[in-house]
Amino acid sequence: MNSNFFRQEVDAAVDALLLQQVILYPTDTVWGLGCDAEVPPAVERLYKLKNRPADKTCIVLVADEVMFAKYAAVVPPNLAELMAGQARPTTYIVPGSRHLAANLLAPDGTIGLRVVSTDDFCHKVVRRLGHGLVSTSANISGEPTPAIYTEVSPAIVRGADYVVSWRQDDTNAATPSRVVRVLPNGELEVVRE
Repeated sequence: MNSNFFRQEVDAAVDALLLQQVILYPTDTVWGLGCDAEVPPAVERLYKLKNRPADKTCIVLVADEVMFAKYAAVVPPNLAELMAGQARPTTYIVPGSRHLAANLLAPDGTIGLRVVSTDDFCHKVVRRLGHGLVSTSANISGEPTPAIYTEVSPAIVRGADYVVSWRQDDTNAATPSRVVRVLPNGELEVVRE
């Protein structure tokens, strides 16, 4: 790993996010579009770029359990245990808090949150930003999800305010995260395996 290049890419991504811009970046799963999860106009621009209906929400990447708790109105009491048992990146659907941009919440008031622990780039970006990072696949709504950079539509590349160069040459296809809904009793309901 070229550590200078890595640091420069983290810095550039965070700078763009602080300017309320939309970035195209490699997530801990697939290539995604992101913005600051606390900035409604940035979320709106991201939805417009994807041509995504407003009622089809995005997920938010967080750095740790503390940030998870900031954005979740209800935190599963066994969150640490749940995360320790994950075999792959897992998104938890929970009631969202007032700290999130309102246009990120689903009609039922929920949000998908994922602690980024397996990808150093995403973790450092979220940690440095200090806010949740919106994460949605880098495709026009209804089109295939790009697992690697070369699968990202040119329209998405042109529409992003900043395109991260880190991992653009990866050829290992990734898969989207597992998605589970946290039920009131703390049990999980699998939404996407």
